[in-house]
Amino acid sequence: RTEISTAVGEFDMTELIEDEDVVVTLSHQGYVKRVPVNTYRAQGRGGRGIRGADNKDDDFIEYLSVVSTHAYLLFFTNRGRVYWLRVYDLPSMGRTTRGRALANLLKMQTGERHMAVLPVREFEERFVLFATERGVVKKTPLSAFSRPRPSGIQAIKLDPEDSLIAARLTSGDDQVVLGTRLGMACRFNEGDVRAMGRTARGVRGIDLKPDDRVVDMAVAQPGMSLLTVCERGFGKRTLIDEYRLTRRGGKGVINVKITERNGPVVALRAVTDDDQLMLITGKGTLLRTNLDQLREIGRATQGVKLIRVEDDDRVVAVAKIISDQEQEEDERTGAEGANEADGGASPSGGGEDG
Repeated sequence: RTEISTAVGEFDMTELIEDEDVVVTLSHQGYVKRVPVNTYRAQGRGGRGIRGADNKDDDFIEYLSVVSTHAYLLFFTNRGRVYWLRVYDLPSMGRTTRGRALANLLKMQTGERHMAVLPVREFEERFVLFATERGVVKKTPLSAFSRPRPSGIQAIKLDPEDSLIAARLTSGDDQVVLGTRLGMACRFNEGDVRAMGRTARGVRGIDLKPDDRVVDMAVAQPGMSLLTVCERGFGKRTLIDEYRLTRRGGKGVINVKITERNGPVVALRAVTDDDQLMLITGKGTLLRTNLDQLREIGRATQGVKLIRVEDDDRVVAVAKIISDQEQEEDERTGAEGANEADGGASPSGGGEDG
């Protein structure tokens, strides 16, 4: 006998969405999409791979991750706000399509631009570490961002004329390096920064000179080196251990000698030999380089020339890009996982619906 009940329960949209891994990519110019992992056939080591997104000449894949359709992507902006996107809300497109402009998916305010994207499935145990241009750092439990709002929320309170320059997922006990425009660097334990609420301002991470500002933050891992890139196209790699471990709020140590020859610092990255970088100049020149070709040198040096820059041009951005090998390995890992979940069936080539 059928019984009709008038009880009303909560409906969760995710119950209708299959929980599966997809490949999410975000380009330097802000085009985002998701692609089923089965679109990429698994290949053995040394395979040729398959063609990915058909980007314009001045665009490239800056972020790639294999994540669940039920996961969130957290986008932190220069104004200290955070916006959410469920992965299943991203446009599902073929692997050779460019994607959809992120500005059409997020309700960002005028003048906002995303500074970091963090993939999150569970809002527990980890932290988000923030750094601002004026040298402020803040650590907030990831759980503080577990209630998405379409219009976004404030993730950090910023002083007037300050802006957010970086946000990183951390364990709560990592080592952090702040790099400044005038060539200073401060390395300290994340534990020196107590956890704070979402609307807090934060604490001093580095003591800046009046005309200096923080340009980047790196979370250091054992065995990594620190890459520093300057405006005039010079750069250098130095072992993390060359930077004395101090307490937060100090003046730091000399990271690179700034002269007219190399110019101010524009970027700082924790890197390994396997990484690749894209250097971008104000006039649109792009150079892709393998870091295994750049040997490690001492800390207080001017560096070596990475890209030839004209007198009226300068390096404006540095992106750690997804190499063809990394992309193939990530896609193969996801495809193999999906293959096992399907009971060993061979992944299909997949149609391109974009």
